Amino acid sequence: MGKLTAIIIALIIAIGLSSLMVVNEGERAIVSRFGVIIKVDGKTKVYQPGLHLKVPMLDKVKYLDARIQTLDGQADRFVTSEKKDLMVDSYVKWKIMDFERYYLSTNGGQKATAESLLQRKINNDLRTEFGRRTIKQIVSGERDEMQSDALKNAADSAADLGIKVVDVRVKQINLPANVSSSIYQRMRAERQAVAKEHRAQGREQAEIIRAKTDASVTVQIAEAQRKALTTRGEGDALAAKIYADAYTKAPDLYSFLRSLDAYKASFANGSNVMILDPDSEFFKYMKSPMGQ
Repeated sequence: MGKLTAIIIALIIAIGLSSLMVVNEGERAIVSRFGVIIKVDGKTKVYQPGLHLKVPMLDKVKYLDARIQTLDGQADRFVTSEKKDLMVDSYVKWKIMDFERYYLSTNGGQKATAESLLQRKINNDLRTEFGRRTIKQIVSGERDEMQSDALKNAADSAADLGIKVVDVRVKQINLPANVSSSIYQRMRAERQAVAKEHRAQGREQAEIIRAKTDASVTVQIAEAQRKALTTRGEGDALAAKIYADAYTKAPDLYSFLRSLDAYKASFANGSNVMILDPDSEFFKYMKSPMGQ
């Protein structure tokens, strides 16, 4: 009897616990029984945060997140009024406003289904806004206005899902990969052409500077040589005049000095051999100590 009582008490506790339903803060709950949503006065009953009762084994609870959600999908292709393609990356802030409608329109409150439907509606609205504007207007001037119009349209189109669109933002706008690649290649080719032109101009200027420098060096060398020859000529003339003056003043002394220079040059190397007549004029200053 004690064991049976314990089993009965355990069953009662289990049934009691399974009949409790806890809805956390930031959540709402919808209960279905035998596949039919529980309604009160013809409206779906939405359970607020707190502790609630349900029928064990029969009631199924679907918890719905009542907080603001972020839908950040992949970039999609849009066409401008100029028929130019753009890759647009956007995100959406949304929350559930009508839980009954949301539950019925999203296959039992499936978030993936809701986001897929919402993404389709947002893209259609953005596609309409992009189709009204040029690339210049989208990039430089009218992005805020475009986002405001898209938010307004998205709020109207998402109402049938029981969703309130809080915000729509365009994060990034790019050209398609093939277009970007061709643009980069064209820019690279233009930069290379400019670089080649600059290099050619640099080489031209270098040749001009080099030619001017060579000409200046040649002129300076020629001028230096002219001055050197002039100075040397003046020096030779002055030396010749000095020698001439000295010779006319003391011809014997001059002759003696020239003979000494001749002797010094002749006997500089001890191995030199000279064959001369003893009576030669070359030895006239060696025959007599007085040079007579």
